[in-house]
Amino acid sequence: MSPLRYLWLALALWGAIHPMYYFLTYMAGHDWSLGALIDAWYVNDSTHGLVWDLTIAAITLTLWVLAEVIARRNWLGLLAIPATFCIGVSCGLPLYLFLRSRPI
Repeated sequence: MSPLRYLWLALALWGAIHPMYYFLTYMAGHDWSLGALIDAWYVNDSTHGLVWDLTIAAITLTLWVLAEVIARRNWLGLLAIPATFCIGVSCGLPLYLFLRSRPI
């Protein structure tokens, strides 16, 4: 495996673990309420803007993954879509780059 693929994999793991730590810590302090976590994303204009920024990035990544999967028939790349929406773009994007860069 190339050094760049190791880097993509490391970033995908970091993008899964690091943000999830903060999400779980917040939820543990608020009775495991997903609603409280989502409400916290909209407490001010700054967080509201960040939510929209990440939402647009997630939609863009999803469309790119779908377009490339259709063209390249790299079905494994579809794993990046649930990773993006269940964990975040910080995991989904490097995961897709890792899967995309594998030898065919």
